[in-house]
Parts: sequence; structure tokens; C-alpha cells
Amino acid sequence: MFNRFKLACYVRKNMHCGVKIPFYAFYSSGVSGPASGSGSGSETDWQSLLKPFDLEELRKSLSRITPFQLRKLLELPLDVSTSLEIFQWAGTQKGYVHTFDVYYTVIDKLGAANEFNVVDRLLLQMKEEEIVFKESLFILIMKHYGKAGLPGQATRLLLDMRKSFSCEPTFKSYNVVLGILVAGNCPEVAPNVFYDMLNKGISPTVYTFAVVMKALCSINELDTACSLLRDMTKHGCVANSVVYQTLIHALAKVNRVNESLKLLEEMFLMGCKADVNTFNDVVIGLCKVNRIHEAAKLVDRMLLRGFIPNSITYGVLMHGLCRTKQVDEAKALLDKVPEPNVVMFTTLIDGYVKCGQLDAAKDILTNSMLSVGCKPNVYTYNILISGLCKKGFLVSALELVKEMESKGCLPNTITYTILIDGFCKKGHLKEAHDIVDEMSVRGLRLNTVGYNCLICALCKNGNICEALQLLSDMSSRGCKPDIFTYNSLIHGLCKVDQMEEALGMYRDMLVEGVLANTVTYNTLIHAFIRKGAIRDAVRLVNDMLFRGCSLDEITMNGIIKALCNDGAVDKALGFFEEMMGKGLDPHVVSCNILINGLCRTGKVHNALEFLRDMIHRGITPDIVTYNSLIHGLCKMDRVREALNLFDKLQGEGISADAITYNTLLSSQCKAGMLGEAYELVSRGVANGFIPDDVTWYILVKNFTRQHENSGDI
Repeated sequence: MFNRFKLACYVRKNMHCGVKIPFYAFYSSGVSGPASGSGSGSETDWQSLLKPFDLEELRKSLSRITPFQLRKLLELPLDVSTSLEIFQWAGTQKGYVHTFDVYYTVIDKLGAANEFNVVDRLLLQMKEEEIVFKESLFILIMKHYGKAGLPGQATRLLLDMRKSFSCEPTFKSYNVVLGILVAGNCPEVAPNVFYDMLNKGISPTVYTFAVVMKALCSINELDTACSLLRDMTKHGCVANSVVYQTLIHALAKVNRVNESLKLLEEMFLMGCKADVNTFNDVVIGLCKVNRIHEAAKLVDRMLLRGFIPNSITYGVLMHGLCRTKQVDEAKALLDKVPEPNVVMFTTLIDGYVKCGQLDAAKDILTNSMLSVGCKPNVYTYNILISGLCKKGFLVSALELVKEMESKGCLPNTITYTILIDGFCKKGHLKEAHDIVDEMSVRGLRLNTVGYNCLICALCKNGNICEALQLLSDMSSRGCKPDIFTYNSLIHGLCKVDQMEEALGMYRDMLVEGVLANTVTYNTLIHAFIRKGAIRDAVRLVNDMLFRGCSLDEITMNGIIKALCNDGAVDKALGFFEEMMGKGLDPHVVSCNILINGLCRTGKVHNALEFLRDMIHRGITPDIVTYNSLIHGLCKMDRVREALNLFDKLQGEGISADAITYNTLLSSQCKAGMLGEAYELVSRGVANGFIPDDVTWYILVKNFTRQHENSGDI
């Protein structure tokens, strides 16, 4: 009882004199200890008394508490439930009314604890008690909503301020909400809040514009963001560095580099200070669109203005030079870099490797890097090893692996995968398996790419059983097969004519959740076409389209050609129309196959109608189209119509080839029209036609026969 009395006296004394009570770390479960000692030896007594906080004793000890005293008490680190009990108890005192400051303090504590339902009730209580609301209270609650990840609630409160609580929001409230929306990943709402602010006649600040521009840029509304820059002066605002940097970054990111350059110039004219990151944004943008020399000039301007380019500046510029095959310029730039790092050297080595200059890349690795004390890492070595393997220098690649190990850089799974891929592509499967064994000794496992290299090589060699065993091994080791794995196996099975097994593999991959792609379907469809199983091929095409995989021109033409070769031209036409109905774009090659098929089966009239139809569809016929039709007409002894078609193609600007002339000449000679045949050749030669061996054979043979028949030698 003595301890409780001691606490009550201590609290009363401190409340009356306005001195803050020493800080105790209160928790809902009790007290963990004093955060700042009072120097007395009674800390244990305080702790035992405040476990839990005895509100009854406090009520008995304090005959009356003022709002000022209550606020001081609520500022103590008491848990939320205790603070609410004290707040509610104080409100029951006769003649007592909570002040705005008391509400502010308790709402702050509730907001920090995400007790927003209680906050809403207290706001209504304040309204009932006719307490004058201040904007600072709403800003406080908005910030708590922001910290709790509730930007929508912060926006709601902004709208409710005037309507529900008769408190006029100023630019401060709008700025807080705009910041919360952008930080809370709701940038699309920010412009609406901004325009509401303008409609209410509230003048925005520079910060307002900066936040709204950032929101607009993040939702790709760059034109609107740039227009706001011009509107700032109408509202008495002058753009600062943040505004310009936001716009420059966004414009450069979407390759609108000219605009970002103009804004950079404007930024300097307006007296705004740029930083290295601003320059880097423009340098990155210029390099992305291969304007490397302009980027280099901008770096020179950085230096003239007293800015020191950082590793990102040099790295991006070097990457741009290497990507555009200007590796010697990249090396010259690297020589000027004050402190080159391993990333820059790796970029340069990658550039030399891609240009096929492996000796230069090796020289950078072994000499240049060491001369500046820069140690190559495993990624640096992997790039050069990959280059050697792609060129077929597998022995040199193995020697480089030994060299990297001798220098304390251990090869990783990617290193070994590169080697496996190199040996597999050369067909050296034994060496590839030796590398797999070495990986196992070092405690490394094959990844999916490594397995794919081996499976692909085995399938190409016809070792399907071994490839299937690797698939089983792959799954048992927790390595998930991907689309490349299944495509290699399906191709291998189709190659050895195991179509049922290939279809089974196709079904297995779908069950495993691996989506078949165009390569998968094309492999199976063309295998069925080769077997003459057109119905199965068409069934797969329908399955392909049903699963959302686009049918390419090669596959479509393959099926049409197979049907035409089989004499099923009507089915080929039906398939073509069906594909058009499913939204596939018609192609001249497909049309040519169909026209050729119709002409071969004597349906020249239908072929001519199809020609008109294809022109109506917007497909321009080529010389192959006309050659098929001319051949079909000549085959049916309709030479005059064929010659009319010949004149038409010349009128359309299509140059006739040797096949066109030879087809017409052969038909004319057969019909005894030798004079017209001679005239056709003469006209063709005058127009640039060069007769081939077949042309001369047709003419000589038929003119000789005519002379023989007439008795002339």
C-alpha cells in the first residue's frame, strides 16, 4: 500500500509542477525497466507497483486531473489499452472537457498502433463535443495511414475534412496525401487528388508539382508530366532540381533522349544544380539508342562542370561502345578511368569476345587487370571461356579453367555448363561426361541448362535411351525439365520415327505444367506430314491454336502442301479458310501452293477465282503465282488466255522469269505458233530477259523439227 501511495504522490507532484515523469518502458504485459533512472533506490518498488498499472489506486490518489496533466500522463509510454482507460476515466470527471491537445495525443498513440476504428470514434466524439478541429490532427492521422499502408484511407480522410469535420485542408494536407499515394504504390490516384486541389482553389507548391510529376511518370503519362512543368509558373512556382531530375530520368528511360537533353540544358539555365545521377540518366538513354559519341561528349561536359563521373557513368559508356563493336574506343576510355573495377574490365573482355578478338580479350585478362591490381572473378573467366568454346577452342578453354583455379578463382556450375555445351556441340560426348564427373567430385550439380546440352547432343546422335535416362536422373535430382528439354527429346523421338513416344512426351510435358511452344508443335506436325499422317498433323494444329500458341507460316504451308500433294486440294482450301477464320494472316506462299494445287488438278477456273480473292484480301501476287496459272492454262491448251495473263503481269510491274517464258514458248511451239514464239523471245530479250539452256533447247528443237517437216536441210 505504501508503494502505491508513493506512486500516486509522485504522479501528482509531477503533474502539478509540469515536470515530465521519468521514462519507463511500458508494455501491455508490464514494465521492462526504467529508460532513464531517477537516481533513487526505489526502482524495484516502482516496477512491482506498475505490474500491472493500478488504475484504481491512481483514481483514489488523484482527486482531480486537468487536461494539461492528462496530456502529460498520456505522453508516457503506456500501452494503448491503459492510455484509453485513463483517457475515458478523466472524461467522467464532473465539469471536465477534453481539449484538442488531449485528443491529439491519444489519437497519435492510437494511430501508431493502427487502431483506426477507435480513431474514427474519437473524431466523432470531438465533433459532438464541438471541439474545433485543426489541420495538424488530420495530417497526423494521414501519416499514420501512410505508415500502415492504407493510402486509400488517407485520401478518404482528406475528402472528409471539409465535408464531415468543417476543417479546410490547405496545401499541407494535399501534399501529405500525394506523398502517401506515390509511396503507397497508388500513383494513378495522385493526379485526381491534384486536380481536386486546383478545383478547390488551393495553390500548389513546388513539392506538390514534384510529387504529381513523379506519379505521372510512373504510370507512363510523361506528356502530362511535362505539361505540368510549363504550368508551374502560372501558380507562382519555379521548378527545382528534383522536378527536373524526375522528368529527365523518366524521359531517358523510355528513349526520349532529345527531350531529356533539352531539360538538362533548361535545368542549367534555370540555375538548378544537377548531380552525377542526372547526367547518368541521360548517358544511359543515349547509349540505349546507340548515340555513344554524344554520350561521351556529355561525360566531357560533366568534367568541365566539375562533376566527377562515377563507376556507373564509365560502365554504361563502355557497355555502349562494346555493344556497337567499338571495343578499341572502350579500351581507350578504360585507360582514362581513375579507378577501374572488375565490372568494367569484364565488360571490355565481353566486347572483345563478341567481336571475335579472343587474343585481345586474353591480354586484358592476364595483363591489363593485373597491372592495376584488379582481380578477375569467375564471371570474367566464364565470358572468355564461353568465347573460346563457341570458336571451338576447347583445349584452350580447359587450360583457362586450370589457370583460373591456380589463381584462386574456383569454377562454378556456369563454368562447367559452358564447357559441357562446347563439347556437346562438337559431338564429344565422352569429354562432356568427364566434366560432369569432375563437377560431382567438386560437389557441384548439373543445372537444367547442363542437362539440356547433354540431352540435345544425345538425341542428335540417336541415343534416345540414354537421353531418356538423363531425363529420369534429372527429375530424381530435383532439377525441373523445361521446354528445351522436352523439345530436344520430342525431336529425337520423331527423328527415329517413334511418334507414339513423341506424343507421350508431349502429353507428359503438359501434365508437368510446361507449356508447349511453336517449336514443339512444328516438330510433331512436320514429323506427321513426312509420314503422310495429315489428319494427325491437322489435329495437332487445332490443339496448338486452342492452347494459344500461334501457328507460323512454315507449318501452315507444310500442311497445305501435304494436302495438295495428296490430291486433297479442297481440304487444303478448307484448312486455309479455317485458319483465316481463326485470325491468322494469309501469306502469298500459302496462296501460291493452293493455286498450284488447283492448276495441277485441272481446276484452272477455280485458281483464277482464287487469284481474284487473294487480291481482294490485300495479298499481292508474285511471279510464282502467275507461273502456276500460266502453266495451268497452257496445260489445258488455253495459250491465248495464258498470253493475256502474261501481258497482265507485265502491266503490274512483275518481271517474268525463265520459267514464264519457257512455259509459254513450249506451249506456243506445241500449238505450231513458232512465229509468235520467236516474237515473244525477241520482245523478252529486248526487255532484259536472258534465255537459259531450256529456252534455247525449246526453240532449236521446234524450229529444227519445222525445217525437217518442210524438207529444208
